[in-house]
Formats: sequence, C-alpha cells, structure tokens
Amino acid sequence: MPSMYAPLVALSCLLASVRADVTIYGLTGQTTLAQLGGGSSSSTAQLATTTSFVTTPGPPQYTGLAAYNPVYMVPPAIPSPAPANQFSIGVPSDAQLLPGLSVKQKGSFFGFSIEMSVANQLIGTSSINLHVPFLNFMSIIAEKAGEVHVRVGGNTQDTAYMVDELPDGKFLEKNQEDASNPTGTPIIAITPELLYMLGNVSSLVNIKWFLGIPFNDTNWRFQIAEMSEAILGDNLLGLQAANEPDLYARHGHRPEAWGPQDFFSEFGSMTQAYSSDSKVPVKNNIIAPSVSSSGWTPEQVWDTGFVQAYNDYLQALAVEHYPSDNCAVIYPDPNNPPKDPLELLPQYLSHKSGQNLVAPYLNSTALAQQWGKPFMMFETNTASCGGFPGISDTFTSALWGVDYALQMANSNFTSALFHFGGQNVSYNPFTAAPTNESAFHQWTTGPLFYSAVFMAEAMGKTNTTQVKDMLPNDENELTPAYAIYENGQFARMALINYMTDPSGANDYTATIYVGGSGFGEANGAPASVKVKYLSAPSTSEKDNITWAGQTLGGRFMSDGRWQGQESVQTIQCDQANNACQIRVPAPGAALVFFSDAAQAAAAGDAIETFSTSVVTKSKNTVTVDPSLLATSNGDSGKNRAHRAGTSYGAESSAMAAYVAPGIAALISIIAGTAMFFRAS
Repeated sequence: MPSMYAPLVALSCLLASVRADVTIYGLTGQTTLAQLGGGSSSSTAQLATTTSFVTTPGPPQYTGLAAYNPVYMVPPAIPSPAPANQFSIGVPSDAQLLPGLSVKQKGSFFGFSIEMSVANQLIGTSSINLHVPFLNFMSIIAEKAGEVHVRVGGNTQDTAYMVDELPDGKFLEKNQEDASNPTGTPIIAITPELLYMLGNVSSLVNIKWFLGIPFNDTNWRFQIAEMSEAILGDNLLGLQAANEPDLYARHGHRPEAWGPQDFFSEFGSMTQAYSSDSKVPVKNNIIAPSVSSSGWTPEQVWDTGFVQAYNDYLQALAVEHYPSDNCAVIYPDPNNPPKDPLELLPQYLSHKSGQNLVAPYLNSTALAQQWGKPFMMFETNTASCGGFPGISDTFTSALWGVDYALQMANSNFTSALFHFGGQNVSYNPFTAAPTNESAFHQWTTGPLFYSAVFMAEAMGKTNTTQVKDMLPNDENELTPAYAIYENGQFARMALINYMTDPSGANDYTATIYVGGSGFGEANGAPASVKVKYLSAPSTSEKDNITWAGQTLGGRFMSDGRWQGQESVQTIQCDQANNACQIRVPAPGAALVFFSDAAQAAAAGDAIETFSTSVVTKSKNTVTVDPSLLATSNGDSGKNRAHRAGTSYGAESSAMAAYVAPGIAALISIIAGTAMFFRAS
C-alpha cells in the first residue's frame, strides 16, 4: 500500500532584546541612531521607527554582515517646485480601448533567483530538513499569485558538478579556492539531495523551479538536467544554459577575443550533445542567452541567427541585468571606481529608473513576440555584488521594486527573477539568521519582499493580466501609476509616491475616472473601491514597513508570517461624477481594487503557514493533514536505496513517491526547520 505522511510541526528559538547604534549618511554629515528592539509579536504590527536622526561627528564604521548593516541615508529633499499633489487619471473599462497594453502576464511574474551556493542557507539543509521561514514566505506569494517561480543557479551553476554523495550527508560543498572570477564564485559539488529537497518543498508550497546546465566545459555535463527532469517532473520549468556568457572573457573563463559567434558555436555543441542524451526526455526547455548586456547587447546574439538555429530547444529568451554595481568595494578596479550610494539614491527614487532599465530591451521584447517566445529578466536586483547599504535594504528598494517590476510587465517582459545572495549582501528579499545565531535570532525580511507581495496581488491568479504605464501628473518621475486589466476589463490601479514628507504636505490625491463619454463607454466608477497600502515612515526605513497594515517583522524578527491585523481600506467613489479619489502618502504605494472580481480577490484565502511558535529548547507539535506529502518525491540520501523509481510522467505533477511497504513518512518542524523522516 502507498505510504502515508503524518506531518508534525515544532520550533525552537529564542529572541533577545538588543540595542545598537546605527550609522546614517546624509547631506549634513554622519549621524547616528540608537535603535531599541525586542521580541517579535504576532499580535501587533507596531515597530520602532528607524528614521529619527541625531547628528554626531566621526567616520562611519561597519564591518559586520552586509545583510544587517546599520547604514541609513537621509532621503532626498522635496524638489522645488514640488510635483502637483492633485491630478487625474482616466482609463477605459474595456482593455481594447487602451492602446499599448502589455501582453497577458501571469501571477507568477515576480519570482526569485537563489544563488545555488546559498540554497542550504535559504531552502533547507537536506531533503528531510526544510527551513520553515522559507516555506512561509513562499506561501504568502503562492496564495496571491497561484504559484511561485524560483531559479536555483547563478554564477555557481556554471561550475557545478553532480556527485553521488558528500561527507556528512551534505548536498552542497563549496571550493572557494578554485573560484576564478571577480564575483568570488565558488566551484561547488552538489548531490541529488538538492533536487529531492526542491521536490519536497513543491509538495508543500506551489513552487516551480528553474535550474541550470554547467557551461564551463564543452565536455558537457547533463547530470543536473537528467536528474531534475526525473525527480522534479512538472515542477521543473526549464534549464538555463550559460549564465552571463558576455562576461566569460572578462572574467577569464574564455579567451579574450571570445564573442557572440563563439557563443553561438558552443551553444550548438551543447544542443547536439543534449539532443543525444536519452536521459533527458524534454528537449525544448532551455533558457538562453542570459547576457548581462555589459559585454554584448542581445542584438549581437540575435544577429548570429541564434533563435532561428536553436528554436526547437529554446523555451524562453532571457537577459540578466542590474542597474548598477557595488563591486569596487570588494574587487578594487581602476576602471570601476567605488560608487557613492548617496549620489545614487535619487536614481532609485524615480520612475525614470525602471524606464531606463527596460529601454535597451524594447526591441528584444518585440522580437520575442514575433518569434513566439517568452522574454525573461532571469536575474536582477538593485545592484550587482550585493547591492548598496542604505538603498537595497530600505523602503527605497520596496518602491523601486514595485515600479521596476511593473515597468518590465508594461514593456512585455514575461517574468522577472530577483536575486538572493548570502548574509554578506544587502539586497536579499529575506535573509536567514547566521547559523551561530539561529538559536536566538529569527530571519530578516528585506524591503524587496514587500515588492513581491504587492506584485503578486497586482497581477492576480488569472494569468490574463495586462499592464499599462499611465505616465500621470505630466509624467512626473516621483508619482508614477499603472493601470492593470484582467480578462479584458479594468481591474486595479497601482500608484506610487517616491517622496518622503512626514508633514503630509506631499501626499497626493489621484482622481481616477473609469470609462465615460471620453472613451465612448458608460461611466464605470464603482460605488466604492478597496485599497491596500505599502507604507513606511521614510524611504530610508529598514524595519517599520507594512503592507495593508501588517508587517513581516524587523531585522532578526521574522518567521515568514504576517504580524498584526490586515487593514484594507474602503473608499467611497463619486459615481455621479464617475470619479474615485485615492490618497497616496509620501512615501508609499497604493494598490486600488476596482472590479468586483478584483475586490473579492483582495480578501483572498487564508495563507497556509507552518508554525514557528517561539519556545525555548523544547518541542511543540501539531498534526498536519497527511495528504500534504502524499505525492512528495523527496527522500533522504540514505533512504533512496528503497526507491523503486522516480516515476517520470506520472499523473501527479509532484510525482508519486515509491517507498517500501509499511514505511510511514513524517514531517516535523524543529528549530524553525521542516524535517521529513521515516519511521517503520
């Protein structure tokens, strides 16, 4: 008889109150802030603000992990003259009446990219040991978007080797001494345990995965492709072949003169070997060329005839791009001097940022439509080499992430994956506690994760969403807005205010007209709309960030579950004048739900979470429905000998698990970690 899964849940952790001085950079010189923190509470969203500045002398000093850096920057001043704080936006009810709408987008548009070498920090340490906060964070997105797309790869995938096993049952081992490029990327060995872990995650939360084919050796290694096809089945979305190949020569991975035509030839060698590999049943799931545009433009690749030659292998076309880099701090280079984050800050608080980032790809997104291929931003974030302290880890990045993602959707990208590193970067959507602190610290939610939540709700689950940049307020760069259509009808409006002004004088009110005689339609303003606000006291805020009144906690205070009561605002419209007036605070963003279906979706379903009750070195357990794991394909390394097969092509997308009769699988969550184990 098939095995039954009896999940159990438990957690062990301890929170400690802390006091820390933080460094702030601003136009008035260095300032410091004394920050008080305490235990997390699931009943309140109130956090101490971190934007009360006191000027003190002395040079800035910080040598700790970048993910927890105490660097703050004073927000840019309000321009003079300030943008108008009253303006109108008119939209038709019928999508066919609004020129320039995007292609139809999926709810999973905003996804994540996890560097393969830190998968054990974020996802789990084995197929039987999953990190609960990761499951909770992903469950938030899956509930609103329908599913979550996650890539496990990056620079490390190009030099990854699949081995049968590693010491101590690990699924990943790094060899930093063999790293050979300026991003300090380790060569890694992985075992199939990584793939079984991903399979077990997908049995709990609806996550689909992208993986990669190593591209550092033309003696092609397809073991990752072979085993991921077999183990993950329908939960494998695709395989990236080559990660930023336009940087290979610059990083010493190819001869100096190696260029687009050489890449074309090597890719051909790869596809020939790929087509001959009988252990890879799906041949048309390759993601490429994934250029960074720092070395070649996409057009240089298209001009080789790349798409026409390899069309049968290509699932999607992809690029990778960051708006800036912070590499000079780690890798001094006279040709790339260190960048001043204070000078860069205003660029991230402007609608022009997203517009400038997508501009080089507008030709490619149009070509992709002609070729019938999705066009992906396969890796991005605020800045490469870990981002900028004071930008990447503040509310600035939350607003920037919403605007940039919507701008990509508007410009016919079909998905965007925002990158994670380890604890030594500033831009993570969320960060695990350092291993030596996991007994008394929880995880840290990055502001960019709130962008992901906003986007999941903005795009919805129907996979029919179309987006249009409305360029309101005389195209002012500080007050952007996007109209969002679903099933051909106006459904939502996204409004952003990049300014910081606690006085309220630069809050703005957008009057939105729906339909009406100007569009040859009946008036379409509903009696009322629902609004969710993305809020913080300042664009420099790191901790006190809320979505619809709830927070995921400050630094070291998150288990991936919402804290506080959700607050969805209901605003009455003026149907006689066909108008709805929406106030947007400075700073903040508003997602306005217009259609009946959108307003119903705003409430949503209960989010499935995994308990992380705070206890001290003991276990709390609660029974979970055994059907959660009934189709899991994950085993521990030592138990794979009992597997009869991987059942590729089984009806269940999660793949049926074959185990010895009479063996029961259990799940337990201990010390914030979900554990699958077997009991006779």
